[in-house]
Amino acid sequence: MTAAPAPREWVREAIRIIEADANRSADTHLHVFPLPPEWGIDLYLKDESVHPTGSLKHRLARSLVLYGLVNGQIGPDTTLIEASSGSTAVSEAYFARMLGLDFVTVVPRKTSQEKIDLIEFYGGRCHFVDVPVAMYTEAERLASECGGHYLDQFTYAERATDWRGNNNIAESVFAQLELERHPVPSWIVVGAGTGGTSATFGRYARYRRYDTRIAVVDPENSAFYGAWETGTRDYSTGMPSRIEGIGRPRVEPSFVPEIIDDMIPVPDAASMAAIRFLRERTGHWAGGSTGTNLHGAFAVIARMLAAGEQGSVVTLLCDGGERYANTYYDDAWIAEQGFDLEPHLKALHRFLDTGRFS
Repeated sequence: MTAAPAPREWVREAIRIIEADANRSADTHLHVFPLPPEWGIDLYLKDESVHPTGSLKHRLARSLVLYGLVNGQIGPDTTLIEASSGSTAVSEAYFARMLGLDFVTVVPRKTSQEKIDLIEFYGGRCHFVDVPVAMYTEAERLASECGGHYLDQFTYAERATDWRGNNNIAESVFAQLELERHPVPSWIVVGAGTGGTSATFGRYARYRRYDTRIAVVDPENSAFYGAWETGTRDYSTGMPSRIEGIGRPRVEPSFVPEIIDDMIPVPDAASMAAIRFLRERTGHWAGGSTGTNLHGAFAVIARMLAAGEQGSVVTLLCDGGERYANTYYDDAWIAEQGFDLEPHLKALHRFLDTGRFS
């Protein structure tokens, strides 16, 4: 049975509320990472940690809710459902509360209390499953039973964002680069959790006829790199990523490999070393996915240097490091996980000294 369409007046007011919230916020910053000036290459970090809910996923959650509203799937009594234990759920709970809607996210039982607290802080509720891969079907079941709307970030991320403009992250980056010495970046380096961010950048660059290329970094245990390398969409690892926010055990529907120019696998220890290196060199405190991005950006820059190329490279600072004080920044936790960061830290310092990166 198809649900009755949401009242048009309520939908219009809901969209106004969301747009007003965005209008109260300035755009996110584009920081310069200090590279040797003689290289002729500029590295920028788009700081998504300054969104009201503290991460890149704020953009995704906003787009998913707007997508549901304009498609008539969200009304004044709709319960919003998601399968997420991380930043996406935190941001979706924020928007649900803003519209006076109930929000439930399906999460693995082992989800950290810090994440649960953040989701609940914005009024969301957590529904626990014992097997992580059961999140998807359980979210579908809950939405069906209560007549709610399954936001389904892993399916709709790439289509909920208007890649032609409408203040998406790609349009924002290119506008902020207009006065720089290399205003059209040679490369944009991002990770993939849903695949929506890489799809937005790739489509926007092609639509605007830029020569910018897209590199996607992928952590250990993730299926995206294997799928891209083999051309097999049903590629699976069956293992969760240890870098929160990116990497998936299966290839999600929103991943669009055809518009990716290169993929770079990054060891998890290298990602964790890179965020410590970032804090040492810039003072910015970021999460593990930012470390994956930074490691990939350095690899791209090293290749540009070897080829005698100059230009600009853009990557993302996805969320703040305070969420990971007890994990990625905790030496005891690092040791318990069996990570050795020292070789990767040495490689990062050597890169800025020599321009060579391995």
